This record gives sequence, structure tokens and C-alpha cells, in this order.
Amino acid sequence: MSAPAGLVLFPGAGSSAEHPSLVGIERHLAATMPALRVRRVDFPYRREGRRAPDRAPVLVACVREAVACAAADWGVTTAELVVGGRSMGGRMCAMAVAGWSGRGTRAAPATAPDEAPLAAAGLVCIAYPLHPPARPESLRIGHLPDVRVPTLLVSGTRDEFGSRDELAHHARAIAGPVAHAWIEGARHALAGRDADVAGHLADWLASLA
Repeated sequence: MSAPAGLVLFPGAGSSAEHPSLVGIERHLAATMPALRVRRVDFPYRREGRRAPDRAPVLVACVREAVACAAADWGVTTAELVVGGRSMGGRMCAMAVAGWSGRGTRAAPATAPDEAPLAAAGLVCIAYPLHPPARPESLRIGHLPDVRVPTLLVSGTRDEFGSRDELAHHARAIAGPVAHAWIEGARHALAGRDADVAGHLADWLASLA
């Protein structure tokens, strides 16, 4: 496999593409992997000044459009790009890569163009929101068996959206190769650990070459 040509990143539900972690990733990669292009993308509701996220179909469609746009701008295919993001952003990317539009509970690639898997070189989920806090029964895992690309999961060992054991267990459903990077003692926000997140991601990206 050749090295990815670029990385497209999306923020979590309560933040924008200017989140310090995403900015830190871009800066770190500019210093360590200067040939790799990086683009940070806001979801439509953030661009429009709204605080509440749109429903999943709108968010997944945004991922597809933004990744296709980045590929066109950079003169590559989406299959040469790694996609991902923080929390909700990473989950929407995982759904797009799996071929889930967000309209239902199962992928149906034969019925609609937006339910075909988004071709990508890899997927990165930073603080993947496995379930809402204190609601471990409300799992967000239906699409995971349809994720067939190399996947990196970066999470804190005290993440209230999914414990280390929970995430490790459910990540086994992912069809593609999975790597975990654990931020010791960190909660879902990964506060103060931006450098650790960026370093783990850079190491994983280098391993894809």
C-alpha cells in the first residue's frame, strides 16, 4: 500500500474545525509529514451558526461531499485519503466508509448511491462515542462490521462514552485491520493531550505506507 495522499478531519458535536486537537494534528503533520495534505472541515450546522447538530443523514452527506471535494482539489481519488475526526465527526466518517447513509439501521448499497461505501485509505476515530454517558445499552456499533479499511481508534482510558474494555470488545467487529492508541487517564475530551493524539496519529499514518 502506498502512503496516503491526504487527511480530512471533522470535529465533534460541540466544537468546530478550529478545535485545538485538530489544529494540533495539522501542525504536527506539517512538521513530520510535509507531503501529506490536511483539511479540517466544519459540518453545515456549525457554518450556519447553529449549535445543535443535524441528523445523521445530513452529517454523513457532508462527509462524502467534503472528502470528494478534497480529492478533486488535490488531484487524487478518495481512496488515497484518510478520513476521520473527533467523537461525532469520527463516527460519521465511519458510517460513510461503511456505506451507511444514516437513514436506517442497515446498509443497503444496492438501493442508493449514498449507501455505497466511501472509498478511503483509512479511518481515524478520536474519542469514538461508543454510547452516551451512563447508557451502555445504547450502542453505536451497527455499522462497524461494514468498515473494511485500516482503522485507528484513539481514546482515553477513562472515556465516559465507552470504557477501554468496551471499545476493545466492540472494535473486534470492524472488518478491516484495527489499531488502538490509549491515552492513559484521559476522559472523552482528551483535555491537555493534543500532542499525544497527534503523535499517535502520525505514527499510524506512517505505518500505512
